[in-house]
Amino acid sequence: MLGSTIINQRQHVGLQKLSALAGIAHSSLGPNKRYKFIQDATSWESTLAGSCFRVFENLELTCAVGQLVYETIQAQQKVYHTGSGCLLFLAGAWSRAALVCLQRGISVSQIISAMSEGIDICLDVCRKCSVSTNGLGVAPSESCTAMSRGSVLHLSKKPIVEALQAPSHLQRTTKVSDRTFNTSRQRKIKLSRHFCETKSEDVSTVVQPHQPQLPDIAHIAERLSHGCVETMNLVIEASQIQSKSNEQDIRCSTFDVTKVVTCVLPGLPEEHACVLPGCIVLLHAEQAAVAHHLKEQHVKVALINGDLSDTYHHLGFKRPTGIQRVCNQSDLSSLSKDEEWLEKVVTLLLNLEVNLILVSGLATEKVIQLSCRHNILVVEKVKASVLKAFANATGAVPVTYATQLSKYCVGTGIKVVIWRDLRSSERKSSTAVNISTSGNTELVTVILTSCVHGKLQALEDQFWACAYRVHHALKDKALLPGAGVTEMLCIHGLEKQAEQHVKHCRDRNGDSVQQTKAGRAANPYRGVVLHLMADGLIDYISTVMVNTGGISKVKARTVVSQQLQDCNGSLGIAAKFSQLSLEVGTEDSVVSSTMKSGEAAAVKIYDNLCVKQEAWRKALDLVFLVLQTDAEVITRVDQNTDGAQADLMLL
Repeated sequence: MLGSTIINQRQHVGLQKLSALAGIAHSSLGPNKRYKFIQDATSWESTLAGSCFRVFENLELTCAVGQLVYETIQAQQKVYHTGSGCLLFLAGAWSRAALVCLQRGISVSQIISAMSEGIDICLDVCRKCSVSTNGLGVAPSESCTAMSRGSVLHLSKKPIVEALQAPSHLQRTTKVSDRTFNTSRQRKIKLSRHFCETKSEDVSTVVQPHQPQLPDIAHIAERLSHGCVETMNLVIEASQIQSKSNEQDIRCSTFDVTKVVTCVLPGLPEEHACVLPGCIVLLHAEQAAVAHHLKEQHVKVALINGDLSDTYHHLGFKRPTGIQRVCNQSDLSSLSKDEEWLEKVVTLLLNLEVNLILVSGLATEKVIQLSCRHNILVVEKVKASVLKAFANATGAVPVTYATQLSKYCVGTGIKVVIWRDLRSSERKSSTAVNISTSGNTELVTVILTSCVHGKLQALEDQFWACAYRVHHALKDKALLPGAGVTEMLCIHGLEKQAEQHVKHCRDRNGDSVQQTKAGRAANPYRGVVLHLMADGLIDYISTVMVNTGGISKVKARTVVSQQLQDCNGSLGIAAKFSQLSLEVGTEDSVVSSTMKSGEAAAVKIYDNLCVKQEAWRKALDLVFLVLQTDAEVITRVDQNTDGAQADLMLL
């Protein structure tokens, strides 16, 4: 018989699950991330995960909330390649805040209204304290600066203080570089399961009359390294190679991340990581023999945008129904359909004198083997942006099906060079081949190496996180003060609004119904919700400080709370925040805690504007989606149980 499921003590099961799952993000915050081993209980196979995204990718999620969390951080990772840890942590912190509100009897609509206002306050603070990248590193900047690990956060007074102290009705828009952020729109609650919003809803492009100085990519990358100094150096080197190939100055204003590829080589120490121009791919022995044959020849290339197989169909293909194939041949020994297609394709390639085929998808084993016999090299899994670069440099035209190839689709000017032969007793031998053109393609390959095979995925994720931080910084033309400064400013703004609400309620205590400027009834719990949201950001900063090392969670919260109390009511908020110390005792920190302030130069830290804003939005959207979804289906209530009706919480 169906039993009853009762939510006791005004608890929301979905929010509880979200809070529990968010605990995975704790070890992935801060510069000193910790790896996790995930072991299969049945096969006993294990994998090494270096981020919360990889942890969720290897987990067997059985609940709906877990699937929603995975889809959300997957969307964040797909677009930004970073920020998933911050997203998941704040989703857990704000879900706990929503749980506390439910326990206090605050309705779901009131929670959503107040939290939506809270996130708008935080996003407005981000816009006001953002720093333009134009000329950053060229001249001393009056931007927000911060020392890394074991240092003191420094925040200059003029830009941020003036912005934060300006009247709210005069601060409806704040210009950052050549973008204007409009804050007048009402934020909408998005309940999509995928959260794949890649563009900010309140960003509009405005042409500025002046031409600012170009940013120094090396200077920006250094301040976005977040502890990954060696990896960010690879990004800087890739940018310099692209600049030289483009015949520009090294301090250029562009870094094309779409023309960067990675190649992982297990067995070599991490110090052997390097950056090379061109596209380097790994080939097995049979393909390497073809590459050796082509290294001194004029290579003709064909580009396939899809899979190289007889069963592949383009996206949106729909097979017609009701059609039968009739053959009048009685010879049963004729070729099969796939063999007939294979013979047709190879004959076409030989007639066109194609030596190299670059495929964005996969190629069948038969195609690869037969092509090798005719000295035709097939390279799989080539990025679409790389195909486009080769198409522009060689004159080749990408096609969807190999049977569409003609002499007008074949490109020339490709060079195939053997970079290194890799031989190992534990695996099959392979060869690294560099495919490049005589023209300018700006293609760059980053070689990542490690003696630990399971660490290669984490190193590759780390590189792409660094690369996309630089990419989005140049795209946004703005940065946020890092090392917790932006979060501290948001906490101060939330607490200030909460105090103003409490004071306003006391002043109007005699009125029967309070009204907002829009004429709607005011939310009496607005101050409580904003305070709980601020507490979630305090928890975030404290966790980052703990992960940085040498400080306990209690001491971290105490330091943050003390600094917030000291700056309340003070006009010099930036000067007060400059005294916040992140004490670190680890020996391997970028700036050692044993160094005196006069011995080490201040290392400025920044965060990405769009990445942080989108992570915060997605975190709150996830909380709202779970909050407004029934956690359990009530099938029966036992009337004989005392207090059964009282234990139910209506959503």
